[in-house]
Amino acid sequence: MEVLVSSGLFVLFAFIVVAVFLHFVPIGLWISALAANVHVGIFTLIGMRMRRVPPAKIVMPLIKANKAGLDVNVNQLEAHYLAGGNVDKVVDALIASQRAQIVLPFERSAAIDLAGRDVLEAVQMSVNPKVIETPVVSAVAKNGIELKIKARVTVRANIDRLVGGAGEPTIIARVGEGIVTTVGSSEKHTDVLESPDDISKTVLGKGLDAGTAFEILSIDIADVDVGRNIGAQLQTDQAEADKRIAQAKAEERRAMAVAKEQEMKAYTQEMEAKVVEAQAEVPHAMAKALSEGKLGVMDYFNMMNVKSDTEMRNAISQASAPKHQAVMQNQ
Repeated sequence: MEVLVSSGLFVLFAFIVVAVFLHFVPIGLWISALAANVHVGIFTLIGMRMRRVPPAKIVMPLIKANKAGLDVNVNQLEAHYLAGGNVDKVVDALIASQRAQIVLPFERSAAIDLAGRDVLEAVQMSVNPKVIETPVVSAVAKNGIELKIKARVTVRANIDRLVGGAGEPTIIARVGEGIVTTVGSSEKHTDVLESPDDISKTVLGKGLDAGTAFEILSIDIADVDVGRNIGAQLQTDQAEADKRIAQAKAEERRAMAVAKEQEMKAYTQEMEAKVVEAQAEVPHAMAKALSEGKLGVMDYFNMMNVKSDTEMRNAISQASAPKHQAVMQNQ
């Protein structure tokens, strides 16, 4: 019985030892590398395990690079993986560039990958140019007519400028700016409609790919539509604004006139009040003059006669005024 227990424990211990050994020593990968004539030491694979680097992500791209005839070693691939790069995509890009006869060293490919760009797509774009379609660009000619233009930009990746070069949004923005400038310098919108290829030539001659990761091969105008009459609309808006300003100024003058009229009425009422007040003082002044002997009785009666005569003349003139106006109208 004790012999059976001891043999069972030995088998379990041996199984655990083999499992741990196979975990740290990827025998299958080592055999695959030997079969592909790629020399990777067993201790190198164990070191990858210790450094928490999956050996398969290093060995398989290494076998692929070796079969393609690339001069790449384990340390380069492992260092790139530890830096956060995509080893498999870098190796694929190196193979694609070699087949396309594009000079792309491993260091540059790794730098492009670590910069956040798709290095394999960049190599493919160098071989097969990409067409970037711009959104609709609104531009206005000198005669005030709006044109809506859509362009297609054919670009090729520039491997030398992929690190630090601007991307597609910069290309689109620069092409849009060039279209707006070219249309804005045209005297009439019909000139643009007659020869839209002039836009392509003008914009392409500005060197818009400077400082970008691309090389512009061609700019083609895909669509041109006539939009609004911006000039007429601006003139209408200006006329409406001028009318509102004139109305505001007229209202201001009317308010000032009303205020002036109210001021004159208040002044007239004040003067009439003063006249009434002065007239009320006349009897008192006359009585005082009579009592003091400064005004005689005959002087008083003469003054009253003059006043009565004046009132009679005013009454006659007021009564004859309508008749005179009627006679003048009949004549």
